[in-house]
Amino acid sequence: MSIFSCAGFFTLDGQPKSMSCPSTGLTEEDLNHIGGVASSVPVEDFTIHGGLSRILKGRAEMIRNKTVDWALGEYMAFGSLLKEGIHVRLSGQDVERGTFSHRHHVLHDQNVDKRTCIPMNHISPDQAPYTACNSSLSEYGVLGFELGFAMASPNALVLWEAQFGDFHNTAQCIIDQFICPGQAKWVRQNGIVLLLPHGLEGMGPEHSSGRPERFLQMCNDDPDVHPPITEDFAVQQLYDCNWIVVNCSTPGNYFHVLRRQILLPFRKPLIIFTPKSLLRHPEARSSFDEMLPGTHFQRLIPERGAAAQNPESVKRIIFCTGKVYYELNRERKTRGLEDTVAIARVEQLSPFPFDQVKAEVEKYPNADLVWCQEEHKNQGYYDYVKPRIRTTIQRTKPVWYAGRGPAAAPATGNKNTHLTELRRFLDDAFDLETLGMF
Repeated sequence: MSIFSCAGFFTLDGQPKSMSCPSTGLTEEDLNHIGGVASSVPVEDFTIHGGLSRILKGRAEMIRNKTVDWALGEYMAFGSLLKEGIHVRLSGQDVERGTFSHRHHVLHDQNVDKRTCIPMNHISPDQAPYTACNSSLSEYGVLGFELGFAMASPNALVLWEAQFGDFHNTAQCIIDQFICPGQAKWVRQNGIVLLLPHGLEGMGPEHSSGRPERFLQMCNDDPDVHPPITEDFAVQQLYDCNWIVVNCSTPGNYFHVLRRQILLPFRKPLIIFTPKSLLRHPEARSSFDEMLPGTHFQRLIPERGAAAQNPESVKRIIFCTGKVYYELNRERKTRGLEDTVAIARVEQLSPFPFDQVKAEVEKYPNADLVWCQEEHKNQGYYDYVKPRIRTTIQRTKPVWYAGRGPAAAPATGNKNTHLTELRRFLDDAFDLETLGMF
């Protein structure tokens, strides 16, 4: 199947039939319905584990409050696509329950051996099937299979999740030879999604990093060229790139990017650095308002707090991505700098949101620019985002760095050292007197 016949998305001259993406939001009725399924056991005489009963009650409470956490946001995305006739397939190590015990898509009867229930397959009578399957510890073989499945089923949402993002390294040849250059080398478009749990939580070097620097290094965009801003700029960027790299900080944005993957008029691989501690973080919640009709995936989430109300007085704007935002936000409150420091979240790293970064920088004319990350300086996102921010602002200001110093390993593995490093880069990020010292 050539890219020009893929799912009927292209005209005879090889161009997409459309260069726009509709809203990825849902009606409140649909959100309530899917949430009701997510918090129930739609099979009679089925006994679930007592601990799971508490989880389902917690989901029901969130639905009553019109909010979602990470697991429920994913459930909303999957369930809505199934309801629309889109097959969803999720595979990987322990994906049925979720490595961090957050998903629970396959329920097990506590009284009948091997009897299971998948509530996601009870959303609608004419829905598409949902497949969730735990895989063996063979990332190379499993990812190769899922890549082929996505190739044969361009209308399906096919996802592979690493148990920890670090573990994709044993499938590196599939990523390097087929996923990254798939369209350039093989003239094939593919919409496979990689879910890579990532984040420095004080754990060891094998359970901390999905290696975002590797994926960003292989992006085909030019850091020194500011693409022309057109009406369909955001979708045109996606069409021109070899793959999409995101690190969402809210369940709502995660929901939107999963639905966008299917609603786009073409197919591109999607790399998502998913969280660990944010799965249960009390602030990592999204309201239904962020998921209703008319809403979209946010490539950049701008500052919306006190700093945005008086931009002339802002001395520093910190750009970041992923869970470090919550640590930065907490530190800003502790220091009483809500009026002085703005924080913007780059949710889509590649293709880079030049237009939205430019708007955010121009909003704060007296602010210096800092990129803050929890990863080491020679890892993470800094080497990718710095030249692109500089191109965005025509190199009129420096882009300072706040984060861990260079290191050979992704993490120390020592909790006290981890906390010391965290304290050091938070001090760098908010010490307004040490500009240029880090």
